[in-house]
Amino acid sequence: MRIGYGRVSTRDQNPDAQHDALAAAGCEQIFVDKASGKLARRPELDKALLVARRPGDQLVVTKLDRLGRSLENLIELSGQLQQSGVDLVVLDQAIDTSTAMGRMFFRILGSIAEFERALMSERTLDGLAAARARGRTGGQKPKLTPRQAKIAQEMYEETSPDGKRLHTVGQIAAEFGVTRPTIYRHLAGLAASTPTP
Repeated sequence: MRIGYGRVSTRDQNPDAQHDALAAAGCEQIFVDKASGKLARRPELDKALLVARRPGDQLVVTKLDRLGRSLENLIELSGQLQQSGVDLVVLDQAIDTSTAMGRMFFRILGSIAEFERALMSERTLDGLAAARARGRTGGQKPKLTPRQAKIAQEMYEETSPDGKRLHTVGQIAAEFGVTRPTIYRHLAGLAASTPTP
């Protein structure tokens, strides 16, 4: 059984061209999502994958970019289909995973994705090593300077004659334009660095 899947972005709302191409390719059922962005849900794809689950079924798309949102996502979907014995057919690129050539194409894609991950990891490690060599460590810069943190601590410790705190953490945070957790973090850091008598 041939199951068609199409996707149009929310900007380009006309799925007719994809629908016609999938129907002409002999698809018995056609599912079309209107979604854009990596995180958008694709309920019609979920339905298509539920229907295309028997060995020998074919999931048909007009172009690869209609199916996968990224190389990794595409390879993951292809692997999912392969496990079910379902072939993927891409009309515009003449890809068919029921053929040796189509299967080889996805193996090459997998190798490229793996290579890309390794390069990114290597670049990240090289960048961290270079930063450490220049005396910088990872993570965000402190939101308060050491002088501001000291003033925040003094404000926090300042009490009235009856022993009550003069400033709340919320007031101190507002004074420096930061959040309360930031003040708590700096106070904890100063307390940890203060030697005990």
